[in-house]
Amino acid sequence: MFYFITVTAAALIITAVNFLLGGDYSLPVFGKLLLFVTVGVAAEIAIDGLAAFVIRRLPEKWFAPEARAFGVGKGERNFYRKTKIGVWKKYIPEWGCFTGFHKDRLREPNDSAYIGRFLLESNYGVAGHIAGAVLGFALIFVPFLHPLTAALPIAIVNFILSFLPTMILRSNTPALRGLYKRNKEKEEKNKIGVK
Repeated sequence: MFYFITVTAAALIITAVNFLLGGDYSLPVFGKLLLFVTVGVAAEIAIDGLAAFVIRRLPEKWFAPEARAFGVGKGERNFYRKTKIGVWKKYIPEWGCFTGFHKDRLREPNDSAYIGRFLLESNYGVAGHIAGAVLGFALIFVPFLHPLTAALPIAIVNFILSFLPTMILRSNTPALRGLYKRNKEKEEKNKIGVK
């Protein structure tokens, strides 16, 4: 619901601003602008979907639970704490339904295979959101959208809506990696103890 309300409000605001800046204040012009902005929003959603689709086809080893590219440094962790991410992250939808793996809560904290999959899916999610956010600016080149007053605002809203879940996924990574490592160590000790 959050995304639907945000995207709808942004589309209406972008349409209204373009209408007011245009000088022709007739209903047909407003309808045409609304149609163009709606198509622009749909194109942005398609770009995000295509980016996610391509990212999901890349080799799993690139997104492994302990892949260096997805490590989170101390400065970044401090940034997330300062933004009070724990307070507002519950309002950002989690789209695990598209991958068959929900990341809204930890269901099996003592299973290293589950935590590994959780990290893998998080890393794919981070890459997909970043790719969609950056590629979304290609909307500026769509001929029927005014690049500065329509395409750019749509791309900026998309960037923000992609950045929020990226922050959430990355803020969870250090704790998940710690849990993953501890579970793996326990499993190794249990294997040695059994022999």
